Amino acid sequence: MFNYEEMALKYKKMGIEVPTKEMIKTKEQIEGIREAGRINSLVLDEVAKNIRIGMSTEDINTIVHNKTIELGGIPAPLNYEGFPKSVCTSVNDAVCHGIPDKHQILKDGDIINVDCTTIYNGYYGDASRMFMLGNVSKQAQDLVRVTKESLDKCLEEIKPYSRLRDIGYIIEKYCKMHGFSVVHEIGGHGVGVDFHEDPFIYHFGKKGTGMVLFPGMTFTIEPMVNMGRRFVFIDASNDWTIYTEDGSLSAQWEYTLVMTENGLEILSY
Repeated sequence: MFNYEEMALKYKKMGIEVPTKEMIKTKEQIEGIREAGRINSLVLDEVAKNIRIGMSTEDINTIVHNKTIELGGIPAPLNYEGFPKSVCTSVNDAVCHGIPDKHQILKDGDIINVDCTTIYNGYYGDASRMFMLGNVSKQAQDLVRVTKESLDKCLEEIKPYSRLRDIGYIIEKYCKMHGFSVVHEIGGHGVGVDFHEDPFIYHFGKKGTGMVLFPGMTFTIEPMVNMGRRFVFIDASNDWTIYTEDGSLSAQWEYTLVMTENGLEILSY
């Protein structure tokens, strides 16, 4: 049975950074986050059922907002630090934080990330999925697939007492092997009792470094992977949407996860 004080002392003596006790969720908190994650996944399922060529990204926002409310949740992005919509919709070269717009129409060959976060009974579930519309190029299909595979490899390889930067090492190594680049500036994060908590989850890094990962930690892993170079910029017109600097396509997948004594468990996908 995991004992925080005992394990924290052990790793501190080894000179290894340990999570604060606040980062370790109680069983009650984990169950609350699990339920929020379940609701969040159902909202993304609703998007999956309805997304199509010819709809606007604002139509996706309407689906997310209405389904979230129907299920008893609250869309966490709405008015978060001024964000004006209930979901992020990032199309093609938009890396993340795309703002739904009635004038942005989904076209044949587009790829889009839909990033959804739900508050339910005070807990947060956070996940994003990629959708490919119509005749998507083989290279774009590969980008979407490899991005998800890099995330799934973390589930296979990251165990209790792995190190934080092992996550990024696995992701970047896998994506580079397939000719893609990983965005460094944006990462995953602790989540559950708030939208964004510590620790910051890097999607690149040196194996065997960083904070030790204890059972009870809840966080997202959400690699953002570019077809071209890794460099990005923020759209000055809205101060939210991040694009690839070279205009290349970008893909992202995100899960909310809990570290159990046996490994990572998905709470929202």
